[in-house]
Amino acid sequence: MALTGAIMMIRGPVIPELRTTFDAPAWQVGLISTAGTAGYLVVVSIVGFGAGHLKPHRLIVGGLLGSALSLLAMGAAPLLGVFLVGTLVRGTMNGVLRGLNRPILSHFYPDSRGRMYSYYDMTWAAGAMVGPIGVVAVLAVADWRLAYYGLAVGMALLAVVVWRLDAPAVTGTEEPFDRRELLALLRRPEIAAMIVVMFLGTGVEGGLFLWLPTYVDSVVPTGVAGLGLSAAALSSLSLSVMIAGYVPGRLLYGRLSERVGYLKILIGILALLIPTFYATFVLATGLWLLPGVVVIGALISGIFPMLVSYATDAVPRHSGPVTAVAAISSSLGVGIAPAVMGWIISGSDPSAAMQLLLVPLVAALAVVLVARVAERKREQAGLSVAD
Repeated sequence: MALTGAIMMIRGPVIPELRTTFDAPAWQVGLISTAGTAGYLVVVSIVGFGAGHLKPHRLIVGGLLGSALSLLAMGAAPLLGVFLVGTLVRGTMNGVLRGLNRPILSHFYPDSRGRMYSYYDMTWAAGAMVGPIGVVAVLAVADWRLAYYGLAVGMALLAVVVWRLDAPAVTGTEEPFDRRELLALLRRPEIAAMIVVMFLGTGVEGGLFLWLPTYVDSVVPTGVAGLGLSAAALSSLSLSVMIAGYVPGRLLYGRLSERVGYLKILIGILALLIPTFYATFVLATGLWLLPGVVVIGALISGIFPMLVSYATDAVPRHSGPVTAVAAISSSLGVGIAPAVMGWIISGSDPSAAMQLLLVPLVAALAVVLVARVAERKREQAGLSVAD
């Protein structure tokens, strides 16, 4: 999971290098997120919905090896098209891994699902925080391609380690999922709310992952405040600054999830995120935006694990299909929003694209409030029946 975080988060700081290497406009580079999403969506759906029938050990090893090979191809890409194909293949391999990991955790820890999901995602954040820093270090001494070669080696070594491990015994049960149950699953209010909020929230997250360095590069002058950093280095480090908020954020949400409740946490996150976002991308100038970026990271980090935990608790025997639905919704958000932002940036500037991300945040808060009202009504109805 840490390697997956690093792979995703190095995209932002690598974007300027790719544009220079391949002489590509912003809208073409914006397709990187879309390419990674395309293969991922298909495979995570197949694996997630079939989790009750599959043997995970060999599939995980195969996904790790496939990831290593695709990363190697991305590092050696002579054209942007080849890089995009490598990103597509890497997305399919990631679909295998992500389609299995969360259902396994769900059955290992059925009574502390929210806490374990948050900790699991915290390891992603740790890798994501280190990734951009690693790119800055690589660019100081070598070409951007070295970063992908290093990640390929890491994935290959991890595949060897997992292959040598014994397959774990999971005490919980994942019921086989009949495709005819899909509509009934999607009609559940918890699942419907998760789908909508996940799409909106991860769309904002994906936009930040890809375009935050570009935005920082456009608003922070070189060598500002005597830091001695170039604008490019500071913009690359901005992602690590944001992800630095993810680790304590997810640790906190994991601890609170069993006491406070998922929807209450989500309402608090979004209610604080909207004014913080406005202050950071509308009011702040220069280095003053960096504290806001840290707070945004700490807040937005809770959206994904809290939503998946909320939906999985509603249908715990089908954690695989819930994971697949969550992955599809989040991938669409992560894939579509950065591409739209790339189109806006090509015709305007990064500031306009960042400020428009306030719209999905407001919409997400509205949906969560409706879901909480519905939850209260179900709780009250349950108490009435009990009486």
